[in-house]
Parts: sequence; C-alpha cells; structure tokens
Amino acid sequence: MRKIVLALALVAFLKVNAQQPKRYNPSEIYEAVKKLNFLGSALYIAAHPDDENTRLISYLSNNVKARTAYLSLTRGDGGQNLIGTEIRELLGVMRTQELLGARSVDGGEQLFTRANDFGYSKHPDETLSIWNKEEVLGDVVRAIRKFKPDVIVNRFNHRTPGTTHGHHTSSAMLSVEAFDLVGDKTKFKEQLNTLETWQPRRLFFNTSWWFYGSQEKFAKADKSNMLNVDVGAYYPSFGLSNNEIASIASSQHLCQGFGRLTTRGSQNEYIELLKGDLPKDKDNIFDGIDTSWNRVKGGKKVGAILEKIEANFNFRNPTIHLDELAKAFQLINTLEDDHWKEIKLKEITTIISACAGLYLEASTSESAVTPGSLVDLNIEAINRSSVDITIENIDFPPLKSTIDNPTKLIYNERQNIKKKIAIPLETKYTSPYWLMKEGTNGMYQVDNKELIGKPETPRFLHVNFDLSINGTKVTITRPVVYRYSKPDKGELYKPFEILPEVTASFKYPVIIFDGKSTQDVQLTIRAGKDGLQGKASLTYPKGWTISPREIPFEIKQKGDVANVMFKVTPPKTESVGTISPKIEVKGIMYNRQLVEIDYDHIPFQSVLLPAKTKVVNVAIQKNGTNIAYIAGAGDVIPESLRQIGYNVTVIPTEKISENTLVDFDAVVLGIRAYNVVEDLKFKQRFLLDFVKNGGNMIVQYNTAGRRGVDVMAPYELKMSRDRVTDETADVRILNADHAVMNFPNSITKNDFDGWVQERGLYFPRAWDDSYTPILSMNDKGETAKDGSLLIAKYGEGHYIYTGLSFFRELPAGVPGAYKLFANMLSLGKGPQSSKIKG
Repeated sequence: MRKIVLALALVAFLKVNAQQPKRYNPSEIYEAVKKLNFLGSALYIAAHPDDENTRLISYLSNNVKARTAYLSLTRGDGGQNLIGTEIRELLGVMRTQELLGARSVDGGEQLFTRANDFGYSKHPDETLSIWNKEEVLGDVVRAIRKFKPDVIVNRFNHRTPGTTHGHHTSSAMLSVEAFDLVGDKTKFKEQLNTLETWQPRRLFFNTSWWFYGSQEKFAKADKSNMLNVDVGAYYPSFGLSNNEIASIASSQHLCQGFGRLTTRGSQNEYIELLKGDLPKDKDNIFDGIDTSWNRVKGGKKVGAILEKIEANFNFRNPTIHLDELAKAFQLINTLEDDHWKEIKLKEITTIISACAGLYLEASTSESAVTPGSLVDLNIEAINRSSVDITIENIDFPPLKSTIDNPTKLIYNERQNIKKKIAIPLETKYTSPYWLMKEGTNGMYQVDNKELIGKPETPRFLHVNFDLSINGTKVTITRPVVYRYSKPDKGELYKPFEILPEVTASFKYPVIIFDGKSTQDVQLTIRAGKDGLQGKASLTYPKGWTISPREIPFEIKQKGDVANVMFKVTPPKTESVGTISPKIEVKGIMYNRQLVEIDYDHIPFQSVLLPAKTKVVNVAIQKNGTNIAYIAGAGDVIPESLRQIGYNVTVIPTEKISENTLVDFDAVVLGIRAYNVVEDLKFKQRFLLDFVKNGGNMIVQYNTAGRRGVDVMAPYELKMSRDRVTDETADVRILNADHAVMNFPNSITKNDFDGWVQERGLYFPRAWDDSYTPILSMNDKGETAKDGSLLIAKYGEGHYIYTGLSFFRELPAGVPGAYKLFANMLSLGKGPQSSKIKG
C-alpha cells in the first residue's frame, strides 16, 4: 500500500512540476534499455480525451515495450468541466494537457486531428457532416504515415452506427478507411512531400462485453478472431501493476471527474481482428512482426550490444555501461532507416545522459517576454559521475547563437553559465496553434501542415548542448523554462512563453442591455513589457454608439493593467452584436485576450484568443431580486444572472440552513450539483422547506445515476440519458398558458432561435403527475422528449427541474434563454388569472 501511495504522490509531484527535467533511477534506466531493444509500434484510436483504454496503452508501452500512441480525434472541447468554469476552446486546452499527463504516466505518446468536439452526436452521419470528413480522414492518414504503427487498435466498433456517441463510431469508421489508404500513393498525395506511404500489419477493435450488451452474451460469443491479453501484469521495477499505472493515468482526467481508485490483479482485454493477418500466438499482438534490431539494415550489431547490456544491467552503477552504449549510439547514427534512426537516437541519448548522472537545465527569471525583448538565461550543468564529460558548445538554434567555449564538467561541480539573448521581432506567439485562427463548428484551422497532429505548440526557445561523453559526441536538447519557488509549494516550473506587448479583455464575455440605458463598459489593458503607451478604441455593431472614440493609456510596469471605460449606448431595437478592442502601440494594432489556465495537475497555460464581448440589447423583465446559487460542476450562470440585475449569492453547501435561505426569492442549483456535491443530500430538507414556504427552486441537469446519487425532488422523478443535440431542433410549447411562458416575459418559439451546441441533456424519462411538462422537442427521427422543463407546485412555492442547456446559452448571450430563466425565477410573483396557470 505504501508503494502505491508513494507512486501517487510522485505522479502528483511530477504533474505540478511538469516542465522539470526528468530524473531517472536505475530501474527506469533498465526499463528504457528494454524499450530501446524493441522496434515495434502500436496506435490506439478513439474520439475524445478519456476514451482511451489506459490499461492496454500501458500494457503495450510498459510490458510489450512497444512505442505506443493514442490518437484522439478531438480535444474534448464540447464536454463539461467538473473543476472550473472553462468550456469550449479553453476546456479543450485543459483536456489536451490532461491527456499529456495521462501519457506521462502510462508511457504513451499523444496525437490529435483538427476535429472540433462540437458536442454530443447521435449518429456518425451527423458527425461527419459537421466535421470536414475528408480533412479528418486526411489527418488520420497523416498520423499513421508519420507514426508508422505495426498495429492499430480502435476503441469503438465501426459496424454499429447510431448505438453510441457519433464521434465514437466515426473514429472507428475513419480508422478502418484510413487503414486501406495509407499505403496508396494516389491518396492525400500532398502529404508525401514530407512523409512516406505506410501499411500497418493489423487493425483491431478493442471489444468487451459492453459492446455485446451483457457478460452472458459475450461469454457465448465466437472469439476465434480475437486475441485475449491479460493486462494485469506486475512490474517489480516500478513497484506497481499495470492496472495501477492505468488507473493513475486515467485519473489525470480530473476536469471530467475521472479520479478513481487503483486496481490490481489479472484482467483480460479482448481485441478483435478487423484487417490484416491473425497472429498465430494469440497472446502476442506483434506475432510474426520482426520487432528486433534485425528489422533495420545494420541493426544486428546494435541489437547484440544492447542485449548484452540488458542481460547484465548493473543497477548499482549504470555508468559502467556507457562505453557500450556509446558504441550502440554510433552505430544507430549510421542507420539508413531514418524513421527508426530518429526514434532510437532520442531514446539512447536519454539513456546515456541518465547513466552519466548528467543534469542540464536552461531557465529564465521570467515566465513570458515579448518579441524583441532581451532575456537573461541561466544555464546549469553538472556531472554526477566519474565519466569524462565536456560541453563542446551550447547552441540556440532559433537564434543562430552559440556559446563556443569548451567546458569540462568536473565531478559534482555545478557549472552556471549566464547568457543574454534577444528574441527576434518576428517570433510567433506560443499560444495553442489550433486556436490562432478562427475555425468552424466542426474543424480547427491550421495552416502549418507540420503542426497538424501535435498535442501542443512547439516551444520557440530551446538549447542544444553539444557534449563529449567519454569521447562520444552527443547532443542533448532542453527547452527553456521558468523556474521559481513559493514558500508553500517549493520549487516550481512554468513554460517559457512569447506573448504580445499588450493584451486586452472585457470584464464580461456578454453584456446585457435593457433596451434603453447607456452602460459603462470596462476594457482592461495588460502590459507585456515595461513603459507601454498607446490608445484604445472599439469596433462595434451598426446602430450602437460608443464614446469617447478613443482613450489614451500608459502602463509603466510589465504585468500591470490599465482599466479604461467606454460609454456604450444600444439602439432602440432589439440587437445582438460583438464589440472588439483596437489597441494601438507605436502604430501596431493588437486585439488579443490573454487567458491563463492555472491548475496544479497540468502545466500553466497561456492562451491567446480574440478579445471581444457579446452585446445583447433585449428588454428582460424580472420579479424577485435575491438569488441563492449552489455551485455544482462549474459554470458561470451566477455572473450571467448578475448581468440582468439579480443579486446572486453563491452559498457553500455547508452553509445551507433554514436561516441562510430565508431572505432569498429563489435557489438555483448548478449543473450536476447532486453528482458532485456529496453533502447536498443532507441539505435537501432545508431546500424543500424553502420551496414549501413560497420560494422557487431551480435544479439544472444532473447525469443519470452518476456516483449513485439521485436527484432529490419532492415528487418522483426518474432520470435518463435523453438529450436533444440539435440546437435548431423544433421546440413545441405544451403549456402555452403556464406562467413560466407568460410572466414577466412572453416566451414564443422565436426565443429558441440562436441556441448553441444543443437544446439540452439528461432529461427525465418519467415523472409524477404533480409535474407540468412545458416543452417538447426531439432530434430528427426520434420520439418527442417532453422532460426538458418540468414544474411542480410544492406548498407555496415551485420546484423546477430543467435539462435545458442554460449553462451554455446564458454565457453565449442567447436572449430567449435569459427571458425564460427570468420567468422561472419569477414564478408565483405575478398576477394570477384564469388564462395563466402557475
């Protein structure tokens, strides 16, 4: 148990220090030597972060020793966030880093396509009509041609469209299609300017009883075309089993609530052959494929050296293997096979450095600078072995700058080298490359084809150390990082970023106008360097007026901000538009917003997005002012409600009591509150008493049965996974006379225009007669779903359950969503008549 706790603590430490150079112990060096001796690759393909089977990826990487990668077609942009308020593009950035965290644990690599996760899809026909099928297929082909896997494993079944998420089935369908295209020189010919055709040997489907409907059905299934792999192996070198590593890896997906217990013991994974030849040895996915050094011309001598090292590895003093490793390094350097040459040179260089006890680091005293800046670099080098190591020179490839001053590294004597460098003015910013240009609902736009598939933007600045290790010339590359410390956390690392001189942001992403009043709109200007002067103005929609036309500003210190205020007056008619800043500094225009994502379990992220705010001019009436909000999985609805004049107080669960609720007009529960707030069930009696005494309680969607917690309602309410994913689906009003459709705002079908991503999700499938269903809707070809908005009178108040996606619509500034939400909060506070039922 102590080993597991230590392993988990180590993973947590490494994640917080994700930019820190990795230190290898003898067991890890030994495992790296074994991996160096295996020349085989496997590619796992699915649709989203968390779709991957970390058990199989870890088994292939750590047990088989294959080079293993996960190709996730999307970055998970369309999901929900259990730990923060980031959604859409920012959520995709978070989930990208969580995937990289998972791969750092299970030993895999991470790849992507340009497909945008636009939300839940019920059929691959819909998925592939929103994605650009040809482009995504091309990206899958590109990934295969570049990675050159011997075997491909699909997570999902390509033969069952419509039975699961459309993205899932599409990932498998595209993989099957790509398998037959990658070796064809007439397909995606433009890729062959830099890549070669490739033909994987086998394509599998990672099946299980789940795909058959039950364990009983799977037990009876014909398995003659399947391999059965026990992935429960134990690794003495790690002190962990494969399943424990897999659990730790999948637990990196924290924003999806995937933190879980580790597991141990034997566990079978089944993979069904789809294309290629069936291995004779059904325990070996690579059976019949030469994965030894004999695979490449000139590799036999390399294999002989490395097999000897592996068989006689010295755990007490790995340094003694350096001479033989140097011979292998030189032989690998002469290989004709460029693919394996590049991979194995990287691996053996890491092993040589680790055996030599070599520590190399290049760090700065600041985390971000602007193009044209001077940067102070601190280079640290130390040799902690008896090996003869000399730094021949230090090269800064992007800058065409070199320190040509051979330095012998004396045992355990730290060498600190200072270097001042200039960042070229033309240097591009280090923001996620797939967000630098506006894409579509289904695709990200990436002009640089060499970036397609990469998990993140390559860092601009790195350092090449040209070394002589016992006379062998070796080059070791290190990224430049920002190293600092905090009293309560110790040593920390951040990526070193190149960012604009100035960025700007609005206080709110959406600003609601009441149809008549002028509002002060705050623009925050942030300096990326000292001594910034310029002027700010706004672009705005036709019919709106802005004053003054421009505002000068001055910011003396880097990192400081200036807040400037514009008076914005809406037109007299209902209007929706966008306001963007124009920041002029020395004749150069800037209009980007810097968003920083800072969580302990992923590296710090700097994201540049277009700076803008959506302005919505709509007269929204409301009754009641004070709203209590109980946070769930994370959303920005409190801020949205404040936009239309509500006083919103976020109440921690432990503070819920009869006394704390008495002064509120309504209580709103955040999305998935019952799923993620375990103590909420203990407070339900106070919430229902609040309703009974005349208050309104709005419960937003919860997932069906997640974590075994049911939605607690005054009358029976059975949850389901019903959802309407088409945001343009027809909305039918079932109870037009109900107060929620009439007071204080009149709601019509037009108010459901302009919704984004979906209508709603996890609608109840059955409910007590005490509830009144208000709306009916459905996706094409499906039965009507009447449970999106249910209202029940309970005592003197109203209990409201809604699966409508207000958590997406309010931040997107959808006028009708604001009106309807205001009506829910106002229930029971308006005039009563025979025509309006409440």
